Amino acid sequence: MFSLIKKIIDFLNNLDKRGSNGGTDPISLDPDSKDSFKKLFIVIPVIFGIFAIYSSFYTIDPGEVGVIQRFGKLSSYSDPGLHLKIPVVDKLTVVDVEKVRRIEIGFRSDRSRISIVQESLMITKDENIVDAQAIIQWKIKDPGNYLFKVWNVESTIKSTAEVALRSSMGVTNIDDALTTGRDLIQSNTRAFLQKLLDSYSSGVAITDVKLQIVDPPEEVKDAFNEVVRAKEDKEKLINNAKGYFEDVIPKARGEAEKMIRQSEAYREQRISKAQGDVARFNQIYSEYRKDKETTKTRIYLEKMESILQRPKKVIGTDSGSGSLNLLPLNEVFKD
Repeated sequence: MFSLIKKIIDFLNNLDKRGSNGGTDPISLDPDSKDSFKKLFIVIPVIFGIFAIYSSFYTIDPGEVGVIQRFGKLSSYSDPGLHLKIPVVDKLTVVDVEKVRRIEIGFRSDRSRISIVQESLMITKDENIVDAQAIIQWKIKDPGNYLFKVWNVESTIKSTAEVALRSSMGVTNIDDALTTGRDLIQSNTRAFLQKLLDSYSSGVAITDVKLQIVDPPEEVKDAFNEVVRAKEDKEKLINNAKGYFEDVIPKARGEAEKMIRQSEAYREQRISKAQGDVARFNQIYSEYRKDKETTKTRIYLEKMESILQRPKKVIGTDSGSGSLNLLPLNEVFKD
């Protein structure tokens, strides 16, 4: 840029030939020199024009938005790429809309972590005090509102986030805040914080709320930790009992169902057998009434056949000698 200006000055100096020898007088700032002022009036507009043309072009990188103010009033937005603006009239402000920024509530971590008790001490629904620290992540969603609607946006977000976090803690019992209610506190805080910032037209989007620490105050921390551990042990025992219940009860129900089915099958078997015995008895009794002696003899022979079927040995007595005789009937009935 400066080399271009120097070349223009040299060119203008060469336009004014003085003397017969063709010499040139350089531009001088001497107020007594009329020619110097004449050349200066030519050089300044040229330099200004070059500077205006040079400053008219600007580039917006990906993830950024250019905000154009014309005579101080918001005029338009520029997407990523090469653009042109009116010199002097237009003012450009580049805003990074993709960058995720963070605000710390209840602590600072610039060099080492430092607790800020004025921000972190909060009252729960059951009127207990907890030490809560959180990180608020946010980014710009409306560059115009971000730049012109709210003064000191980061301070506003920080104050509003503290209000939202205290509100969420205020409707939560201390037991839930210390154990299972953290996710609900985070979601409620984020929703309430976004609602408040939208009502301010801040142009900010809250991307996440992360609770870092939710503890009782340092003075009673040990006692609260004992209570928390006792409750965790209680929950563990309850879960173990539920697991045992879920394991034993189905097995017991299965065994009971099995016994019922076996009993029903045994009942059907006994009934069928009894009905068969009754039918067989009635048949025999019918035959017995027709011919008693023949039926008695047949029954006797059938019973003896079942008793003497393939015996291993038969012991009998000889009425004359009184000795015992062993008859190997198993050999006789073998075939």
